[in-house]
Amino acid sequence: MIRYNKIFKKNPREIVLLKSRPCKWRRCFFCDYIHDNENDDKVINDFNKSILNNVTGEFKKLEVINSASVFELPKETLKYIKDIVSVKKIEKLYFESHYIYRHRLDEIKDYFKGTDIVFKCGIETFDDDFRNNYLNKNVHFKNYEEVAKYFKSICLLVGIKGQTKEMIAKDIEILQKYFEHGCINIYVENSTPVKQDKELISWFKENYSYLEEYDNIEILWNNTDFGVGGEANENK
Repeated sequence: MIRYNKIFKKNPREIVLLKSRPCKWRRCFFCDYIHDNENDDKVINDFNKSILNNVTGEFKKLEVINSASVFELPKETLKYIKDIVSVKKIEKLYFESHYIYRHRLDEIKDYFKGTDIVFKCGIETFDDDFRNNYLNKNVHFKNYEEVAKYFKSICLLVGIKGQTKEMIAKDIEILQKYFEHGCINIYVENSTPVKQDKELISWFKENYSYLEEYDNIEILWNNTDFGVGGEANENK
């Protein structure tokens, strides 16, 4: 599996896909990403160091993703990231976090003090019923401002059976109004029972492809479009 890449097209940065302990929630109905988890910290740390050693600091920006939240990365891995940031003079770090950790984000900011931190959160959709009762995200909030208070960047999921055009249109409207950055993930079927809606994806592509021209919005038409997560021969 490819674990390191450089993103050139928009917001140039390096990106690493690390291993972590199991996701604290790990019950999202659509997610089989958790199969990348490990329980042995030594295995995790040794593996992650081998991936992080690829970082050059070329863009002064590094995105760190893992099969959970940044809080599931062992302390030794975080320390190694901190060392990489110092040696390679990284100025901005991107981390992932589940919404349940919103009150702990300052712990990471304090640990990487002096480095600009952007937290990305998978909201998937602002339709509360679909998000929690079908996708089982366990993400609850009173209003959009509450989410924006903690997260500058959110991820949306598009193209699932049961979603509607109206839901997606509303999600895009909220993203643009309340958040500085966004990543729109087109759903790709996996080992879970959740199915892809090809007609809905075609509609989205026809009506929202223009978002690709926006500097602050990235669309992943395939879940490996950042260049990590796929098998090595997929990009040859």
